[in-house]
Amino acid sequence: MRIADDGEIQLKGGHVFRGYRNQPGLTAEVFDHGWFRTGDLGTIDDEGYLKIVGRKKEIIVTAGGKNVAPAGLEDRLRTNVLVSQCVVVGDQRPFIGVLITLDEEGLGHWLAVQGKSSISVEQAATDADVLDELYRAVAEANAPVSRAESIRKLVVLPGDFSEDNGFLTPSLKVKRKVVLEAFAEQIDELYTDTR
Repeated sequence: MRIADDGEIQLKGGHVFRGYRNQPGLTAEVFDHGWFRTGDLGTIDDEGYLKIVGRKKEIIVTAGGKNVAPAGLEDRLRTNVLVSQCVVVGDQRPFIGVLITLDEEGLGHWLAVQGKSSISVEQAATDADVLDELYRAVAEANAPVSRAESIRKLVVLPGDFSEDNGFLTPSLKVKRKVVLEAFAEQIDELYTDTR
């Protein structure tokens, strides 16, 4: 196992397939001098443990040229009780932003703990206390990354992602491309100067 210069995890050995049958061109695309390109990004620590940080095809490159793997930020952000789903954005943009959907059950629990009256998800999307909590969650998600890789702004989307509305796969993974297309206007608003 090794990590390529671009951060991709590569494998070599008897446990790795030798190539695609009768497709030498395709085989050449997935091998680098005998090393299989996994498509995953990762690091190997001092003890030899592999940490997978994201998928190579999902890398965001900011306008400043910084490569950002969104998976780690998204995973850390989803640990907050208010967050159902999130999609980190910022490809060819000046900074990283995030689209967030609220977890209806988590919202109810959080409001009760805070001693606040019950409000709808739509009302919560603009509630100052909810937004403060989301920015606290963003700060926690940003803790292990550099400023250039950190989320600077967020927008709360109406409703949640589901398989029925086409934003989640049957295995409940976010369809990133579909979300980016459907919410292009909200993404543009993240980068509108509001001074």
